Amino acid sequence: MTGYATSTQETEAGTMTIEIKSVNSRFLDLQFRINDDFRSVESLFRDAISRKIVRGKVECRFSFGKKTTENNSKALNSKLLDQLALFQNQLLNQFPQANPLTANELLRWPGVIEEAEINAESLQTSIVSTINNTLDAFVISREREGAALAQVLISCVTAMEEIVEKIKPLLPQVLQQFQQKAISRLEEALGLTTSTTGPNSGQTVTREEALDRIRQEVTVYGIRIDIAEELARLSAHLTETRHIIQKGGQVGKRLDFMMQELNREANTLGSKAALKELADASMDLKLLIEQMREQVQNLE
Repeated sequence: MTGYATSTQETEAGTMTIEIKSVNSRFLDLQFRINDDFRSVESLFRDAISRKIVRGKVECRFSFGKKTTENNSKALNSKLLDQLALFQNQLLNQFPQANPLTANELLRWPGVIEEAEINAESLQTSIVSTINNTLDAFVISREREGAALAQVLISCVTAMEEIVEKIKPLLPQVLQQFQQKAISRLEEALGLTTSTTGPNSGQTVTREEALDRIRQEVTVYGIRIDIAEELARLSAHLTETRHIIQKGGQVGKRLDFMMQELNREANTLGSKAALKELADASMDLKLLIEQMREQVQNLE
């Protein structure tokens, strides 16, 4: 789930800024952008984020601006100056015509003037406080998005429940239509009469026997296309999905599982579809499930 938060805190040594942002990801992927002087506190960031976030590609940026004062202690980097002198002598031996470095050039050389190092451990309390403040704001931003996303998911659940209720009365209609067609076709094909005498006395199948056969065929057909169990499971899964969404918390993985179960029942319903209405309902259900699946990937 996406989210963003930033916090700034002033300390005696300078100003620290922490920025946390995330984009959608099925797993927790942490990336850090931290000043080299504060690499030792990366574990603090990692532990704090992992306690509150379980999904998402999270990027955490930490920057520190040193406070400039008249009392800032500075010194020349003797080791660096010695190295520069050695390199310059070697260079002048090979290129006597080259100009040596001036004092101004040396003073502007990166790292020649050292400032007092910042002790990251001394700022640990302030860093932890700023991390927690930033994370609190970050979680709130994700919760706002989650609340809006939950409404979208609930609307999908409601739409699927309406589809299920709409197709429940269709099964008796399917069986009745099949029975009528079966009776008409068998009577026409067999030329059935109420007895075995008369013009059709050579007929070996009586009407009663044919009707028994029709009833058997209808029973077998009814078992094959019976979608009552699928509809019952769909209703149960939708009720549970609604409950999970409304309960809140870390629901991403549970909803992932529910999407698999809903899709399985929708596929079975489609394979048993004996009416166009049932086939259309199965397709509509799968489209809604896929919409939910894409959104569920973003939930924690």
